[in-house]
Amino acid sequence: MSLLTNPDEYYMKMALNEAQNAFDEDEVPIGAIIVAKGKIIGKGYNQVEKLNDVTAHAEMLAITAGANYMGTKFLEEATLYVTIEPCLMCATAIKWARIGRLVIGAKEPKVGFSLYGDNILHPKTEYSFGVLEKECGQLLTTFFRQKRLEK
Repeated sequence: MSLLTNPDEYYMKMALNEAQNAFDEDEVPIGAIIVAKGKIIGKGYNQVEKLNDVTAHAEMLAITAGANYMGTKFLEEATLYVTIEPCLMCATAIKWARIGRLVIGAKEPKVGFSLYGDNILHPKTEYSFGVLEKECGQLLTTFFRQKRLEK
């Protein structure tokens, strides 16, 4: 898959690489990439355990990196690719950062922002679900299956 044939899948694969980093570090495997004008300006993966910080979600870390790179708190021209549907905290951060576009791999039926209605994001933020949905969901399923076996 090349950037030219399907940019959403290309960047979601990069977000999956970030999620794999989380998986390898025994963190909930969620990854995020922020792209603006064809350039990656931020990336992150869950580091809640590593940093002992409940806000160290992939999206939050990627937003911080992107804002630092751009030198602004608003990222209207950016697209955020995230492997799993953001939680309410992350969706609210996406709203305040005014991210222009949100591309989500797999839905999160237990804590995803869409459980709370469709007005959580900024009104100008476009969003979609389902890019590499199977791959994104499978990594999370595998992680929690292994956790249950460890108990």
